Formats: sequence, C-alpha cells, structure tokens
Amino acid sequence: MAIEANQIVSIEYEVRDGANVVDSNIGGQPLVFMFGKGQIIPGLENGIAHMSMGEKGDVMVKAVDAYGDYNEDAQQELPREQFAGIDLNPGMTLYGQGEDGGTVQVTVKEVKDDNVIIDFNHPLAGKDLMFSVTINVVRDASPEEAMSGIPAENAVDDSGCCGSGGNHGCGCH
Repeated sequence: MAIEANQIVSIEYEVRDGANVVDSNIGGQPLVFMFGKGQIIPGLENGIAHMSMGEKGDVMVKAVDAYGDYNEDAQQELPREQFAGIDLNPGMTLYGQGEDGGTVQVTVKEVKDDNVIIDFNHPLAGKDLMFSVTINVVRDASPEEAMSGIPAENAVDDSGCCGSGGNHGCGCH
C-alpha cells in the first residue's frame, strides 16, 4: 500500500556514492518524518512512496533530485585573515552565518597565500546516490502532528529535550 501525504514514516537507511558509504543510521536512531512535506530529499521521498511497512529496497536518487547539480559559480574567494586562528586545509568543512542569519556550511576548496576559496555547494551536490532503505513504521499522524508537521518522535518538550524518539543531540538520555 502506498505511503500517503501527512503520514509519519520511520526509516533506516544507508546511502552510497558509488562504492563509498557517505551516511547511515543503521543500528542507530531511525529517520522519522512526515511524508509529503519536503522533510527529506525529493528523490528519496518519491522512491519510497510505493513501499510498505517492513519492506526493504534500494532507491537510486539522481543528483538533481538529491542535493542538486554542482554549481561552479557557488564559490567565493575571501581574504585569508577572515579565517584567523583556523588551521585551514583543502576539503575541511566550516560553518558560518549566511546573509539570512541561518547557518551556512562551506568547504575549503583551496588555500592560497593571501586568499581562501570556499565552496557553498553541498558536499554531495552533483552526485547520484544509492539508498538502501528499510521502512520501519508507517502510521497516520495525530492531530497535533498534522497541525505542526513535526512527528512526535522529533518534538522538543518545554525543557528543550526531545520526546520519545531519543536523544537527537539535545542532551537528553
């Protein structure tokens, strides 16, 4: 039976870029999201739409439906002094504040004597990805989940801690 919009879905996955495993939550906390809300990459959401609870499968996601095509223009050359105190190496990931105030992830592309070239592309941009997915749970959303778009497993309570889904990096045990 197809997964329907606004249902809560829990998956385990391993994602590969060719032979390299680039991410996996197998043996850890499942990824829980509301289907049809754009909470996961579009190609994966489309790829699991006709899977059922308990089903396992492989989903090939083309770059355009994952993290987009690689954009050569998404690079910037900045004065090296803007990175004072950081031991810069090509390939390292840095986090900064974007123009909209949100967090921006960049990759150091090249370190020159006076300047640094940073890349704003997602590290997986331009790459086709193979997901090995297991659908753990498919359930209807509660009225609260339907209104907020946030699965109970991902909700944060008034103390700043996460709900029953586990730690999720907020310091709860």
